Amino acid sequence: MQHKSSITTKILIAMGLGLILGALINQWGADNAFIRDYLVNGLFYVVGAAFVNALKMLVVPLVTFSLIGGVYGIGDVGILGRVGIKTFLLYLATTGMAVTLALLVAIAAAPGQGFERIGALAEFTVAPVPPLAEVLIAIVPGNPVAAFAEGNMLQIIFFVIVFAIAMLMSGDRGRQLAGIADNLNEVMMKVVMLVMDFAPVGVFFLMAKTFSEQGFGLIVPMLGYFVVVIACLLLHGLGTFSLLLYFMAKLNPLVFFRKMRPAHIFAFSTASSNATIPITLQVVEKRLGVGNATAAFTVPLGATINMDGTAIMQGVATVFIANVYGIGLEWSQYLTVIGMSVLASIGTAGVPGVGLIMLAMVFSQVGLPVEGIGLILGVDRLLDMLRTVVNVTGDATVTTIVARSQGQIDDRIFNDPEAGVIGEIRLPHRNC
Repeated sequence: MQHKSSITTKILIAMGLGLILGALINQWGADNAFIRDYLVNGLFYVVGAAFVNALKMLVVPLVTFSLIGGVYGIGDVGILGRVGIKTFLLYLATTGMAVTLALLVAIAAAPGQGFERIGALAEFTVAPVPPLAEVLIAIVPGNPVAAFAEGNMLQIIFFVIVFAIAMLMSGDRGRQLAGIADNLNEVMMKVVMLVMDFAPVGVFFLMAKTFSEQGFGLIVPMLGYFVVVIACLLLHGLGTFSLLLYFMAKLNPLVFFRKMRPAHIFAFSTASSNATIPITLQVVEKRLGVGNATAAFTVPLGATINMDGTAIMQGVATVFIANVYGIGLEWSQYLTVIGMSVLASIGTAGVPGVGLIMLAMVFSQVGLPVEGIGLILGVDRLLDMLRTVVNVTGDATVTTIVARSQGQIDDRIFNDPEAGVIGEIRLPHRNC
């Protein structure tokens, strides 16, 4: 007799084993030169980084072919415009909800009061923040080839949409290109499955490296901040999104979260929304039943500008640092934090280290010491993993809402527990 074991289950086991091994190394092997040089910075780093690169390798071609097919499949520039406006406004709205929730919870919990610093602050240098006008201008690629080579998602999305609209206007030639793009997209999905075969190994080494360097010891002095951020992430991720799914998309949130598990695992282990795009697209289309015409547009855009998890971190960090330094903030300053978080999610999209850049912008605007960011750097990597899970959940939530409004979601697929199960593997099972 045989029983089924999905690749998701194997990844979960690999994640747990990597976490345990990493924590053990952090506790008892951190000072061992061999372990540090040959395991943590050697084997763990090489395999983990190679796996993340393999995921990133998929992003540009998959988004390109999928988006061409999606835009061409919509067939009407007016409909495309409506989809774009809905998606953009929903992403801004969920970011606003996230930072508002974070501020309310943090004000009530008051993390940072009576905080005693241990040792010196971690060194933090603020990266230069590009002016909003320059970022908006840069959305239009001066060199599309360079945009594809550098993986600049906003520029890629802009160029591909313009190219697909031109295909719509080109009659038979455009139709032929659309067929080729659909075929290439199918091949890319097979490449995704090839990379997925190595996912348990990659996730194991990613988790082992992260927790061998971070451990759990850093959390103790920052426990108040850490717990409040996690509480807000859970409230927004499970509460806000569940309400939006139930009332706006007419979908069962429990089914949604169960089917989103593969994307959540990859988001947590890679801490990168962009690296998770191939998995998110596959889950949203094959597991949740969203049409490619919608998903191909909303998912890549969400991975670029949707930063609910980062907005939550900003809200809690603002209150935490204000309490640590004994600085009282007015309600007008809290409103400034909300506005800055929403605007910065667009203005800093695609900038490396975007979370800390956005936080530096917020601190500067409300008069908090930017060097206070050094306090939260120690636990930021662990929280970044959780923030990415919330970001990816937001991408999928907005995608399903927009798909419902456009009649682009198949309820039969959504309600079928076996639909689109990723990478199913059969293992032998002995009779007892």
